[in-house]
Amino acid sequence: MEEKEKQSLPEISIEQLEEGVQHVNNPIIGLKPIEKRYLQSVKECKQVNNSFYFTDGESTVEVMVVSDEIIRVRMAPQGTFLEDFSYAVPKLVNSATVFSLSETEEDYRVETNTVSCIINKKHFLVSFADNQQNIINEDLSAMHWEENVDFGGYYVYCTKKGHPGEGYFGLGDKPTTFNMRGKRFQNWNTDTYSFAKDQDPLYRSIPFYIGLKETTAYGIFFDNSYRTYFDFGQEDQDKTSFWAEGGELLYYYIHGPHMMDVVKRYHTLTGTHPMPPQWALGYQQCRWSYYPESKVRKLGKTFRDKKIPCDALYLDIDYMDGYRCFTWNKKYFPDPKKMVKELADDGFKTVVIIDPGIKVDENYWVYKEGKENKYFCRRSDDYFMEGHVWPGRCQFPDFTNPEVREWWGGLFKGLVDTGVAGIWNDMNEPAVFGSGTFPDDVRHQYDGHRGSHRKAHNVYGMQMVRATYDGLKKLYKNKRPLTITRAGYAGVQRYSSVWTGDNLASWEHLKLALLQCVRLSVSGVSFCGTDIGGFTGEPDGELFSRWIQLGVFSPFMRAHSAGDTREREPWSYGEEFEAINRKFIELRYKLMPYFYSAFWEHHKYGFPILRPVVMLEQDKIENRTREEEFTFGDKILISPILNPGQTSKTVYLPEGKWFDYWTHESYEGGREHTAHAELDSMPIFVRAGSVIPEWPVMQYVGEKDLEEIKFQVYHSPYEVNSFYYEDHGDTFAYEQDIYTEKKFVVKGDDQSLNIRQSSEGLYTPRYETYDLKLIGLPFLPKRIIIDGKEQIVDLEFDALKRVRIQANKNFKEIQVLS
Repeated sequence: MEEKEKQSLPEISIEQLEEGVQHVNNPIIGLKPIEKRYLQSVKECKQVNNSFYFTDGESTVEVMVVSDEIIRVRMAPQGTFLEDFSYAVPKLVNSATVFSLSETEEDYRVETNTVSCIINKKHFLVSFADNQQNIINEDLSAMHWEENVDFGGYYVYCTKKGHPGEGYFGLGDKPTTFNMRGKRFQNWNTDTYSFAKDQDPLYRSIPFYIGLKETTAYGIFFDNSYRTYFDFGQEDQDKTSFWAEGGELLYYYIHGPHMMDVVKRYHTLTGTHPMPPQWALGYQQCRWSYYPESKVRKLGKTFRDKKIPCDALYLDIDYMDGYRCFTWNKKYFPDPKKMVKELADDGFKTVVIIDPGIKVDENYWVYKEGKENKYFCRRSDDYFMEGHVWPGRCQFPDFTNPEVREWWGGLFKGLVDTGVAGIWNDMNEPAVFGSGTFPDDVRHQYDGHRGSHRKAHNVYGMQMVRATYDGLKKLYKNKRPLTITRAGYAGVQRYSSVWTGDNLASWEHLKLALLQCVRLSVSGVSFCGTDIGGFTGEPDGELFSRWIQLGVFSPFMRAHSAGDTREREPWSYGEEFEAINRKFIELRYKLMPYFYSAFWEHHKYGFPILRPVVMLEQDKIENRTREEEFTFGDKILISPILNPGQTSKTVYLPEGKWFDYWTHESYEGGREHTAHAELDSMPIFVRAGSVIPEWPVMQYVGEKDLEEIKFQVYHSPYEVNSFYYEDHGDTFAYEQDIYTEKKFVVKGDDQSLNIRQSSEGLYTPRYETYDLKLIGLPFLPKRIIIDGKEQIVDLEFDALKRVRIQANKNFKEIQVLS
């Protein structure tokens, strides 16, 4: 610097430095240390429509009234919120009409007709109360954050009070005890081959849990796609915490008071499963891998020769040409279209696997299109992200880009033209050999909201199966596709079914299968199942058959196994086990209309399909530790056999009257009973008053035209409602009300049984009659009156003490009198 320039610079005094003026060579003065910082006292509040903004002078908290029962809370550490965008909640509908803000000396209160959000002024603590002013959920310490110097943004934290005896349920398919109290978890989608009990994390991230304080349930949905953590009293039994490594501290408080209410309201945010094609509820057979074509044909022929029902056969990665997606290995499958058609003619749907890794090969059309259009993920310095998976060196589409999703969906045209009926998305955590997953610095378009892989990792698989589902829906026109995904995030149920990943052939994993499916169901993902028999390891015939029995009452029923195991089909363990497996797969098809109706109740009304006992009776503290009983829908209770050599077990039945499905013996609920179950049986109970529809046994869905529908009608001394749903089974016409939803109301006493029926919807089935089997009547009926007209019929009990009558499908009322 020249002398003249030096002389022209003014001198800076110490006083000026203290006022914030600095010499260029001085260190920054007054920089705050990087540490956790907490909200301070509330200084100001303002309202904008249904949102209320509270600030301590630096940070801002928004309290949004979403509905009478749902309040959203989010925090901006520096007072500026991120753009309001969520893959889990595609459209936030504000349905609350009456809400208010009131102020006292100690707090502000945002109130609806049902719930109050209370903001303590002095300590900025947020709590929630019911309309009786009972505190249901409350902060232990103010929301806090810590700057992330490596990536920008903040680590964000919320700590709630944990109350004695409070139970915690949900978070997807964590392989642990059903009540998560005393445990800590993280959400980071991870390929976990042959995972162990209590291993965490697994394949999916569902940051939603249900708290049960005394007898009141509430939900917390922490909608944050970064790596998130939940501590349910492990570090300190008096507190529950959740936090994330980036993004916003944004959560929904979902009021109950019943667990069922919480799940239904969670579904109003994140959506429900669309109705699946009915064949997707049938038995499905998979292996890594069935090839060549002759093997697949033999597999199908054996199912039909042995009269074991099956609807779908799967092709794993070996059907492809060098593991290139959307191609066929012409050596193994020289004419795939012909093979798929001939399988379809025999009642089999073909489902194929598709992974996200696209082989780097200039002669491979998918790679060329993706490269030319810049559809593949890039690193921070603009290099393509590459990793090794089954095809070798691969690049990976950015499914958070809507243009890429549109392109990806169109790639299925060739498979659809070949006749493929379903797509199975695997390896989409995303999994990469060696490194586990993508590096943190991979960039994603994130539907215009931009982010690194830290932000996009947990939604990557969900957006892949979204692209798959949307593409198939267009290509199939009005036919429903089946999609299956291994990885997902909250809201994935809008696009796909799931399975629990690469489990083990062990009795411990059979019990985990039960826990994981029920936990997924109450976490918003009802269309779920496990690899029957275990993916890796060798089950014996007893374990496989007990798993088939559980699989009958899993919404998604598929046997699957690794390539280095012995083949496991229903006939693989000898004639005794083959007969047992056939019996239970046939039971799946007999109960198909009941299962399908339960899916409709989920889709339309948000009910979880599988329901734990604690959800049915949350006021009983002992139910919080019951893990082996659950209901499919609300009428059938199952308690699978989970131990080798076991032929009986203690089963708890909820309040009310129940019937043994096999013997029709009646039991009083609200207590435990001993249930006997030899290898060819399992404990199944039906709620009194239920009307259970049944099909004749079919080898595949649609094999037979229905000439009538059978209903098992169970006597009840009190009024019980049942639902039965029908539609075309494979189209989207139900969205235009082309369906039939029938409601049955059953009530009886010592001398009578009354059955009323009502109906809505525009679908008309072809059959005309019902075959009604009346079960548990405490009297021998002498008179049957249908819609006011007495029927002349001979009435007698059969061997299982049932009375059988026929009625027109449109009857309004049946009276059965002694």
